[in-house]
Amino acid sequence: MSGVDANFTFTTTTALDYSSYFDYEEEAAPCEFSSLSSQDFVITIYCLVFILGFIGNGLVVCVLVKHRGHKTSMTDMWLFNLAFSDLIFVLTLPFYSHQVNVGYWPFGDFMCRFLSWSHHSGFFSSIFIMVVMTLYRYQVIMHPHSVTRHCTMRAGMAVTLFVWMLSLCISLPQLILSKVTNESNGLQCDYSLDNKVWQYYELFTTNVLGLIIPLLVMVACYSRIIPRLVKMKTAKRQRIVKLIMAIVTAFFLFWTPYNISRFLRFLQYNSTIPDDCSWDNNLKLSITVTETFAYTHCCLNPIIYAFVGQNFMKRALRLLKGWRNASGSEWSGGSTRNSSVVSKASVVSSTVIM
Repeated sequence: MSGVDANFTFTTTTALDYSSYFDYEEEAAPCEFSSLSSQDFVITIYCLVFILGFIGNGLVVCVLVKHRGHKTSMTDMWLFNLAFSDLIFVLTLPFYSHQVNVGYWPFGDFMCRFLSWSHHSGFFSSIFIMVVMTLYRYQVIMHPHSVTRHCTMRAGMAVTLFVWMLSLCISLPQLILSKVTNESNGLQCDYSLDNKVWQYYELFTTNVLGLIIPLLVMVACYSRIIPRLVKMKTAKRQRIVKLIMAIVTAFFLFWTPYNISRFLRFLQYNSTIPDDCSWDNNLKLSITVTETFAYTHCCLNPIIYAFVGQNFMKRALRLLKGWRNASGSEWSGGSTRNSSVVSKASVVSSTVIM
């Protein structure tokens, strides 16, 4: 996954590589590609994703940290790590948005490497945590008697640590190979892969680890969970089934077009499909549009995984009410009577399904 397509250009004559995480060097002269409208599109979407993703995921983290003293469920732990992963991801977007706007990389070599690594680590950890949450739901619903024995908090923390270590290790090439290069149009944060091994590695991590395996796990688990839920005599089963369908559908719709575009790009670099200007420009535009569209998925995670849950929503509303009362008390001379609502409120753990 890349911050933006490597060959996205701002002029009609110069190929500008400003955050080319997953693209490979081209030997041929660049085709003419006017991208002023694409530049505006990328900046607009990046800003919206940053604002919405920061607010939504930040609120999830604040709610869970606020109630960390109470009994924490496994679901709370997964939600916290999912929101934290998405926060890491969205916090890199303002830097790339600024680069798109000014046309060069002004933040230095260290930030180029670090942000590239953080960007990809946030992406992979978010995907892997969604997979873990799916497996946990499957275990709880299909094998409820073994949950208390195997799904302990200690085991959950060990799995969480493994997910983060795996994500950081998978993203290590971004830290090692990313660098600032001096191009004709200024300094650029470049991630060029001139080795076939690295090209296949990027294809495997992006398409297989980032889409195919997670999607297969979700489909396999939820295809068995849904029939079990339908048989349960609970008023919430219809809402839960809809939620599960929303999780799988959103993941598929948001990430599949981008992964297809990346795969076509890989085929083009290996001369499997035409490498003429028409194909090249269409693929550049496709990657730019599908990538920015895929990034908006991190804004949906708080809605799908957290705010849909009634218990979590109560926590969030209590927190927001506490902030409002605290702000109001400052203006009214420091009265703290209303702000005590939060401390007196009872906290209920998130349900397993959420």
